[in-house]
Amino acid sequence: MHLFLVNLGRILLALNFVLYAMGFLKYGKTYKIFASYLLLLGSVEIISYVCMMLYSNNLFLSHFYFIGQFVLLSMFYLKLVKDQFQKKTIKIGFVLVLLTLVIQYGIKPELFLRFNLYEIFITSFLLIIYATFHFYNMLEEKKEFYYINMGILLYLFGSTILFLVGNLTTKFSSKFTFITWTLNGALIVVYHLFILYEWKTNYSKAKTSSIN
Repeated sequence: MHLFLVNLGRILLALNFVLYAMGFLKYGKTYKIFASYLLLLGSVEIISYVCMMLYSNNLFLSHFYFIGQFVLLSMFYLKLVKDQFQKKTIKIGFVLVLLTLVIQYGIKPELFLRFNLYEIFITSFLLIIYATFHFYNMLEEKKEFYYINMGILLYLFGSTILFLVGNLTTKFSSKFTFITWTLNGALIVVYHLFILYEWKTNYSKAKTSSIN
């Protein structure tokens, strides 16, 4: 089941990237940022697979994943939100998180070779807050990237809990580890289904109007 979910997640990621890349020149900056995010996910996935085959160790790539995800999705939400307080919150969070991570890795460079619990928590927690901002705004505004936002909230909330126990799974049985990563694989599949549904709903047909 785990292998099936992993492969299905990879197929959906590849499909979503191709579909969103097709509209890269057609739609606005917010769309382009999200398409770039899908490119990041695909690149990390490919490099991670190669490293696993060659070196049997790809944990260091988790930092590129979490930090890259935080940077691109912060930019994504900065373009989406209109409220000045929300924009300022995103900008301040962006600077503080990157600054504290630079300091942390400068003091403890060995963290680069394993899961960084602080990095996982703070980047995901702030993105959950930004996604909540957008959901609140959509109560009175146009529902832009509604399904993507829903997928981000669901995926980040669930995956953060799973990643936070990533450093602890070696202390448990292999069965526990297998269940943890199977659940994470399922979350990834659901996330990409939300992304695919967003494309089908809003971008599957050519539109003449400008879309963010």
